[in-house]
Amino acid sequence: MTHHKVDILGTPVSSLTMDELFSDWEAVIQKGEKAQVCITPVNSILAARATARVQEIYQHADYVLCDGVPVKWASNFLGDPIKERITGLDVLPRIFPFAASRNFTIFLLGASPGVAETLKTVMEAKHPGVKIVGTFVPPFRVVFSDEENEEMIEAINAVKPDILLVSLTAPKQDIWIAENLEKLDTHVAIGIGGAFEVAAGMIQRAPLWMQKSGLEWFYRFLQEPKRMFRRYFVEAPVFIPLIIQQKISTRFGRP
Repeated sequence: MTHHKVDILGTPVSSLTMDELFSDWEAVIQKGEKAQVCITPVNSILAARATARVQEIYQHADYVLCDGVPVKWASNFLGDPIKERITGLDVLPRIFPFAASRNFTIFLLGASPGVAETLKTVMEAKHPGVKIVGTFVPPFRVVFSDEENEEMIEAINAVKPDILLVSLTAPKQDIWIAENLEKLDTHVAIGIGGAFEVAAGMIQRAPLWMQKSGLEWFYRFLQEPKRMFRRYFVEAPVFIPLIIQQKISTRFGRP
């Protein structure tokens, strides 16, 4: 489905509302098409800027969603506002009732051992009729072996899910989907990040006032300081000067 995209440091970020997004996904599934969905925070945009392969994936992905207040702010500052901030933590809870109401099936790939099964149990209790047709936890690897990759593909294709949710962290999950989507018997493949644990109730999400005020990142840092330190205190501070540089370059016509 076509929609406007906003250039953020070379990454085309989708400008659409949550309702438009789910309407698009419904059409993709009903038509038997395929779509890759990347949920893209600042660290992914910086990874794309530094790595041509990641940039290429985001250039060709069907949806590159605005995950985070800084990305939304950047679009406003650049004069091309993205319609809505759409995070993995917002998308995931909505997927299960959406799928249940339309008889779409879901497969959960990734996260730590036990997380996907817990999420399956929680969502089946919360949304009667939801069809979570499989879960698979691959080994923790920077790169999967051919045998490991084939095992993952076979597990997914055995049940032919309409929606594939991949929790391998970004941009690793985006690379995996891009490299394997044509081999997968699925329609909408979404790199969902660390949202499994939150939706399963294993990690608490920030209070609503922190989400709305742009402080959710700080709440996540307090919960997982070792994992989040680099993202928030090393990578994020680089982002704003680069956006200012993009604004100046655009204004004066420099590439």
